[in-house]
Amino acid sequence: MSGIRAAVRRVVPGPVRRLLEHEVRAAGALGRWALRRPPHGVGTGDLAAGYTGPQTAMMYGLVFVSVIETVALAVLIPWPAVHRVLLVLDVYGVLFVLAMHAACVTRPHVVRADGSLRIRYGVLFDLTVPADAVASVRVDRRYPEGRLVALSEDGVLDLIVGSQTTVTVELTRPLSFTRPLGARARARALRFHADDPRALVAALRQPASP
Repeated sequence: MSGIRAAVRRVVPGPVRRLLEHEVRAAGALGRWALRRPPHGVGTGDLAAGYTGPQTAMMYGLVFVSVIETVALAVLIPWPAVHRVLLVLDVYGVLFVLAMHAACVTRPHVVRADGSLRIRYGVLFDLTVPADAVASVRVDRRYPEGRLVALSEDGVLDLIVGSQTTVTVELTRPLSFTRPLGARARARALRFHADDPRALVAALRQPASP
């Protein structure tokens, strides 16, 4: 088995492996969502903080457009073989969008009882901030431009959902994080979105449980 894994690493580029891993984990999240299992990585005494509010309508809109497209192409294209290929691609596209959204729903941010903070975006991003690394935290609504994960030249990491962030965390020391495709970087401050930023900030400011 180790030989097979080594061969895969040599043949398949790292970013491609990361994308495949994301898809597998997102499929698992879709199953968790469908079965209404508890959120992933949330323990007793922890606060789960959702962040899908700004993107939910867009995700379901994409699903609706994909379904309409499938029906329209079935009417317009007269070749059955092409129908089958397009049907497979469209079904895959719908499941992929649902899986990515399900991963975000089932993997919320987490303020742990020990005072640490886990910031996530589905299966694409996961960063744990130890309690002693939090210098300050505040509600701070911003509308940055850029991709999901954006790092400024001065070390501020933006984890953007629906073109916005609502919480800013200043750190006592730079923290390393992994980008969605596997590259490593360091951030001295974090900005991310939470649907209820005040609840998250209040929980993070509370003294840690003994």
